[in-house]
Amino acid sequence: MQRLRYQQKAASGAARLGTMTTRRGAVDTPAFMPVGTQGTVKGLLPEEVAAQGAQIILANTYHLMVRPGAEVVAALGGLHGFMGWTGPILTDSGGFQVFSLAGLRKVEEEGVSFRSHLDGRLLRLTPETAVEAQEMLGSDLMMMLDECPPPGAGRDYLERSLERDARWASRALAARGPRGGALLGIVQGGVHLDLRRRSLELLAHLDLDGYALGGLSVGEPKEVMMEVIAATVPRLPQDKPVYLMGVGEPADLVACAGLGVDLFDCVLPTRMARNGTLLTPRGRLNIRNSRHAHDPAPVDEDCGCLACRRFSRAYLRHLFMARELLAYRLNTIHNLHYILELMASLRQAIRHDTYQAFARQFAARLAEDDDPGEAFTEGGKHV
Repeated sequence: MQRLRYQQKAASGAARLGTMTTRRGAVDTPAFMPVGTQGTVKGLLPEEVAAQGAQIILANTYHLMVRPGAEVVAALGGLHGFMGWTGPILTDSGGFQVFSLAGLRKVEEEGVSFRSHLDGRLLRLTPETAVEAQEMLGSDLMMMLDECPPPGAGRDYLERSLERDARWASRALAARGPRGGALLGIVQGGVHLDLRRRSLELLAHLDLDGYALGGLSVGEPKEVMMEVIAATVPRLPQDKPVYLMGVGEPADLVACAGLGVDLFDCVLPTRMARNGTLLTPRGRLNIRNSRHAHDPAPVDEDCGCLACRRFSRAYLRHLFMARELLAYRLNTIHNLHYILELMASLRQAIRHDTYQAFARQFAARLAEDDDPGEAFTEGGKHV
């Protein structure tokens, strides 16, 4: 059974346009996955997420194992039936929580032991149980259990970690059942290009359905992140999708798509929305700023989202300052619409072989930003 198929349709330099076909439908790439960590993209109905242009979403295995439990979700129709999303779902394995919950876990050869961040109960995550849980959730794209090493980890630590990751990937493949989803390997190695190559060499011996780049956007300088991506992506199989985990800054999406990345996820658009920062072609707009208190204009004159079609900056600011729930919904609709429209525009540019011109124009407009929102320094991860 073919669980995942990637077909390249066009290219513009290293950027590529493709179709990723899953058992629940096709996804046009490059694509951005809105993050639904707990089985929901916060504040929105599934049909509202789809209406913004999303074809695939992400959920988190660790969080759903902790609450309500993978068994509960399985008994209620799997994650698709449970949350009412009919398209493809990618589930993270819980590997990022090895990083983000470092004070609550212990990593060993067998797997990872966590103390629940909710009630302190012991949770055991192994390559096998991570696959089992994702199969119970009904994931279409499953991630292997790996360790996202801490920033600044030494070479010896990184090498031991990536070699263990490869052993875990082999165990994950062996544990996958005949009805399980596609399984993606995760290339680690920190900022060391030779260790990234070593990680890929170890994973290449396995029959994986796709590859992800992990351990980036966790505090390293941006230019270093780009160097790692540029050096690693060309070495990956060209007939399988390439997923860059946890990156969602608009400028990074444009740049990394230009390096050949097919799939992205990040909490940035939804988390910023809840904090009053709106994304526009000219940069971030801080709706909390008093300059918007009497502004009748929409957030973006050229945006077709519900928030921009119907409401003014003044109204959106009023809602946010009054802590009205509608503020978070409208802000989230706008930010997701912006990101997903950006991806659609990227695909068009690649289709017409005008990626470089598109990237230059995008950067020039972004430089006009005069109303910066909040800084986003948490690596874009679903913590």
